[in-house]
Amino acid sequence: MKPKVAFYWCASCGGCEECILDLAEDLLPVLDAVEIVFWPVALDFKEHDIQPVDICFLNGAVRTSEQKRMAELLRANAKVLVAFGACAQLGGIPGLANLSTARDILETAEEATGSDGDHGLPLPELFDTVLPIDRVVDVDYYVPGCPPTPKIIGQALTALLKTEVPSRHSVLAPEQALCEECPRRATRPETLALDRFRRVADTIIDENMCILAQGIPCLGPATRAGCEGRCIAGNMPCTGCFGPAPRVRDFGAKALSAMASILAPTGDDEITDALRDLPDPAGTFYRYSLPASFLTRKATP
Repeated sequence: MKPKVAFYWCASCGGCEECILDLAEDLLPVLDAVEIVFWPVALDFKEHDIQPVDICFLNGAVRTSEQKRMAELLRANAKVLVAFGACAQLGGIPGLANLSTARDILETAEEATGSDGDHGLPLPELFDTVLPIDRVVDVDYYVPGCPPTPKIIGQALTALLKTEVPSRHSVLAPEQALCEECPRRATRPETLALDRFRRVADTIIDENMCILAQGIPCLGPATRAGCEGRCIAGNMPCTGCFGPAPRVRDFGAKALSAMASILAPTGDDEITDALRDLPDPAGTFYRYSLPASFLTRKATP
């Protein structure tokens, strides 16, 4: 019998669901190899259709009581549960909500819409803290990316359908930093000493030169490889969506350390001036990983 597979979407943008379809014609052998028995965003599946499955691909972070309940229900019915995409693995961009409280977020929404949201409907609880999937249920494997690339998805599916599967809790992506597969790696100087950082909006980026060497914060040194340098190919810096490189415990701390190590100024005033074009350190260094970091969230009274 074919392995039974489930997909489910928690707090995310939906890109991880769409990237399954980005497999294009490569999706056909996948459909031949497995039986999809639960995928609410694609077909008319309801909660009562949940059944025991061999693999569940769960994307998105957990920020409501409903998402927590569904994660627990799917975990109980899955032999293997995969945290699929950056939001599931690290908390993702929804995790930046941890810089505020749930009450602050609701008040901002009420102010913007002119509604208090009370329509007599029973709504899930909005948690104060967004969580990656493994802070809620046990996770067997991780597929990184925002969203994962077709190549990474194909390799992950192939690996999980083999008789000998990868070691449990593995990240199903290359065991190296993005800089190792960067198409511009040959142009990075052996020693970098930047006078200041520069913003993408104010800079014409040389398409043939290491982006970090041009003063643009590029998080490739701290980021796991596997995306094939797609942002770099588009002449944009890496923002870290593939999560921490191997053996990195806190992505934001590693990225911040990497940037600080190449800054030439040493005096307080000079350092402050050099950092003026980094107006959002949390959004730069913890864009995808705040809930999974040592920080987890902004402290509240």
